[in-house]
Amino acid sequence: MANPASAGPPGGMRSFLQAAAKVIEEAPTPLRVVQMEGLAVLKIIKHCEEFAPALVTGQLLGLDVGSVLEVTNCFPFPTREDDDEADADGANYQLEMMKCLREVNVDNNTIGWYQSCLLGSFQTVELIETFVNYQENIRRCVCIVYDPSRSSQGVLALKALKLTDSFMDLYRSGGLTGEKLREKKLSWVDIFEEIPIKVSNSALVSTFMQELEPESPVSQCDFDRLKLSTAPFMERNLEFLIGCMDDLASEQNKFQYYYRNVSRQQSQQQAWLQKRRQENMARKAAGEEPLPEEDPSNPIFKPIPEPSRLEGYLVTNQISSYCNHINGVAGQNFNRLYLMKSLHEE
Repeated sequence: MANPASAGPPGGMRSFLQAAAKVIEEAPTPLRVVQMEGLAVLKIIKHCEEFAPALVTGQLLGLDVGSVLEVTNCFPFPTREDDDEADADGANYQLEMMKCLREVNVDNNTIGWYQSCLLGSFQTVELIETFVNYQENIRRCVCIVYDPSRSSQGVLALKALKLTDSFMDLYRSGGLTGEKLREKKLSWVDIFEEIPIKVSNSALVSTFMQELEPESPVSQCDFDRLKLSTAPFMERNLEFLIGCMDDLASEQNKFQYYYRNVSRQQSQQQAWLQKRRQENMARKAAGEEPLPEEDPSNPIFKPIPEPSRLEGYLVTNQISSYCNHINGVAGQNFNRLYLMKSLHEE
């Protein structure tokens, strides 16, 4: 009779389990949704609204469970001037906060950060560098972006963003050139990936919110949705859009200058090679050894570094974001105008 204590899965089953575990380790589950506690959402909104229009940031805490990233808590970073002492104080502040949260049995696992923005202007090089720094220590992290200016228009402007894996690999290798981007088939839409957000509350909180809901079917907030004036919001979006168009034109001028330099260098190389070949023909006729047709010490053979296309991609992304904002606000405004027209006709 077999000893129960030594009983285990057969050899075939054991090898299958080991192979399955290896596959799981090699291919992690992709992130599908960011589940946020209602309390964490309110903390983010309160912090960003209090300091608007100044930009603020804070830490996200929670759990990484399969394809879901759970945001259960957060805390703000202190607002100080940018210097070395402020960075050191900020790091100490984060450690102390996480230590205090751990002592009161609150989730203290860092899963990313949140930040405020103005009219959706968050797509910057600094954001990408922050992502890279976080992902050196955290396997999966997200950035929650909250826009107080858009939220004032009746939309909860809350986004969960992450960098795509293909862009992250290319950025770490330092190959953001035209050739590498074409090889990897990356365009400006492949930098960020927006993850759906799901807000969840406990049953007790949901019941309490039902009790707080007013009995009146119509409130002042409902009437505010019928306001026809969106001129300030549209005007600022157009101003930012014009600024981005100027930045994009500057990026294009930079690459035009680069290609002009490359073309000029190629012309100089051809003229030098033609002169060297004529000289070698004369040396060959005189019975002398020919000179090499390439001279690495010559400045015209030094390759001209290609500018990074990251700034242009980010500006293009930002232009697309502003156009979507303007399109959405204009569409809502037209709906209100048609509604008011119908009311007046009746």
